[in-house]
Amino acid sequence: LSEAPAAKAAILSVHIPVAIVVLLLTLVRLVWWWRFDRKPEPLTDVPHWQEVIARWTHRLLYLFLAVMLVSGLALSIQSGAPAAVFGDAPMPLFTEYAPRLPHGIAAKLLAGLIILHAAAALYHHIIKRDRTLRRMWFTATDE
Repeated sequence: LSEAPAAKAAILSVHIPVAIVVLLLTLVRLVWWWRFDRKPEPLTDVPHWQEVIARWTHRLLYLFLAVMLVSGLALSIQSGAPAAVFGDAPMPLFTEYAPRLPHGIAAKLLAGLIILHAAAALYHHIIKRDRTLRRMWFTATDE
């Protein structure tokens, strides 16, 4: 079932600027992480397998986000979507463009990973009552 071109344009008129903001915030976050972030030592009472899963989860979050951003940009450029959304060009049929597949797959994987990541954070905070979330806050101390 295809959405009407006007509805699709309305959705994309929000989607495209939000994606640009996400791209910029991701770049700022990466620069902050590499240059300024005070990275606390790992908790001593966390099993090694959880540290490995946490490390790979964070890597995959950034990977899926990068795939989303790159494929979305490629899809916009190839299809001419901005001209349709913000101008008067006809709305393209996105299924005709190769970047649509990785964009859709990455979106689903990213959403699932975000849900699992949030569930793990809540587990640590509510059930284990460890310092995992508190250690990430701006004024956190590693006590």
